[in-house]
Amino acid sequence: MAASKLGLFRFSWWTVNLLLVVSAAGLLYSGVWEFSVRRYLNGFSDAIVPNSAPPVQRVEAILEWMRFNTTRMVAPDPSTLDSRNPEVTLGYRQLLAVCGSATSAFLNLARSSDLKVRRLLLLSPNRRAKHVVAEVLIDGRWVIVDPLYRTLMRNRQGHLLTRSELRDPALLAEATRSIPNYSSEYTYESSAHVRLARLPLEGLKLRALLDRIYPAWDELIDWNLVLERESATALVLSASFTCLFLLSRAALARYADQHLHVLRTHLREKAMRLGVALFTGAEFK
Repeated sequence: MAASKLGLFRFSWWTVNLLLVVSAAGLLYSGVWEFSVRRYLNGFSDAIVPNSAPPVQRVEAILEWMRFNTTRMVAPDPSTLDSRNPEVTLGYRQLLAVCGSATSAFLNLARSSDLKVRRLLLLSPNRRAKHVVAEVLIDGRWVIVDPLYRTLMRNRQGHLLTRSELRDPALLAEATRSIPNYSSEYTYESSAHVRLARLPLEGLKLRALLDRIYPAWDELIDWNLVLERESATALVLSASFTCLFLLSRAALARYADQHLHVLRTHLREKAMRLGVALFTGAEFK
């Protein structure tokens, strides 16, 4: 029995250590990936957005670039484009003509311009997304930007409108009066911040369950950055797995020390030996 326990422990120990190394390598890779994406976006936004300008002017500068930039590429087959890659969404004309990817492009540039923003899904009665817009925090209010139509939602007096105000059909009609072919289906009576359709658990009615447990869960943090940008997704997943395997390793080590009494070299001792080997000069005679 003792031999079988020891064999199972050794298998678990080496498996967890291997997975820890793989997840740590993934964490390093995804960290570099996310850093390079952020550096690219910072450089891109610096070229088109005056960072010293008030928030409304920064929003308008991004929308102006989306309206009139003529250097964008055209893909022979738009379905092959990666809409979760910021470099792709900013570079192809077809993606900026779709509400979801146009909003992603706007959000990426706005975040890099020090604006506080989040995605807003307009939902149909069956809780499916029918349109995607953005919310920007300006003067303490989350006002609506529609990146597909390149517009900040305003009433006739130029007052910026929030989603709660746009639930009023009269105000929505005012805000969209100058937008050609604006669909009457794009209303604000039902909305959400997180798109769960990407997740395999959507079939389990995950949104309804989370709404019952904590109604404000989708406003708690910026979930959209994790769900809609591949580099951020990879970073969060690799960090989570690294923490999980570190805790698993610590639990196995505790079990070995208290129950199996296995002689092993502790991780901190290995780190100390490595430090001694690296930073202590060799002695020559």
